[in-house]
Amino acid sequence: MSIISRSAVAKGDGTFIISEVTIADPEPDEVLVRMKAAGLCHTDYDSLSWGKPIVMGHEGAGIVEKVGIQVSSVKPGDQVILNWATPCLHCFQCQEGNQHICENNSPVVAGGNGHTPGQATLGSTQWEGKAIERSFNLGTLSEYTLVKESAVVKVNQPSLNFSAASIISCGVMTGFGSVVNAAKLKAGSSVVVLGCGGVGLNVINACQISGASRIIAIDINPIKLDMAKQFGATDVVLADKNDTGLIKASEKVKEMLGGRGADYAFECTAMPALGAAPLAMIRNAGTAVQVSGIEEEITIDMRLFEWDKIYVNPLYGKCRPQIDFPILMQLYKNGQLKLDQMISREYALVDLQLALDDMLAGVNAKGVIVFP
Repeated sequence: MSIISRSAVAKGDGTFIISEVTIADPEPDEVLVRMKAAGLCHTDYDSLSWGKPIVMGHEGAGIVEKVGIQVSSVKPGDQVILNWATPCLHCFQCQEGNQHICENNSPVVAGGNGHTPGQATLGSTQWEGKAIERSFNLGTLSEYTLVKESAVVKVNQPSLNFSAASIISCGVMTGFGSVVNAAKLKAGSSVVVLGCGGVGLNVINACQISGASRIIAIDINPIKLDMAKQFGATDVVLADKNDTGLIKASEKVKEMLGGRGADYAFECTAMPALGAAPLAMIRNAGTAVQVSGIEEEITIDMRLFEWDKIYVNPLYGKCRPQIDFPILMQLYKNGQLKLDQMISREYALVDLQLALDDMLAGVNAKGVIVFP
């Protein structure tokens, strides 16, 4: 029996509407989730202009409402975190251990933010009488959402803070995984983090958890640098927005580190003009990580690679949802992963425009939409 769900629908022309969608019962391998919280990031704003209607949202946590007859990992009443990189477990990349870049199901790798086999049955969600896609196979900015079983990870924590759990879905996983899974940061290392928004703060927190001895945060916003200190930065550098490629900032970093660059640098600004900047921050044989997902052509002075430097561009922190999400929740339970501190404000779904405005203004570390 279908249900009616109030949802944020991006119209594809840069605007959205809070409207009703109709959601059918789960197919055999699908799960209907009653959403409790959905995190916001810039991708949600970008989805307004994808040229097609789409149920917004790709971070979230909730409670299982119904399951298909083949579903075995969860049951109605279970608490779950949603995961947008739904692995098929059979393709070449999944067999290689790279579930986050599944060749069949990934909305980034396989489908270009479109419909892939990783999304629940397309016709099962209807808006104005027509089938509508769900952002990144999830569509979490909705009272209910229908997803594949592979998109949910069960959480066994009494009195779960759903807002905290929701932001693990993307921003936290991306930042933490870039440090732990991609860079494999060694304890005692020196680190530079470029950009102290939501993802950058998670990188800083992950570096602290991993035992970095020096964490240098760089941003043009003093407020964000204050946040960086709260999440584990040992030093901060207020950058000049006119410092092309952050070369002057890199010189200051080298002064702070005895004349050589950092062991690791993480780019978290999503600004193409700073795509090469982490290379300027690291020592010879250091590692630079492009965390923010720049997908534009940029020019790089190859001398920045001298010598033996490594530059990697991981997707989603190389997420393995069934492995990584429980680790993150345990670190949160232990008080090491600062999820509560990350959430600056909670909003109702009807206040989504205000939440997006606050995000674009840089007011929040992280905003979360909560559902009754």
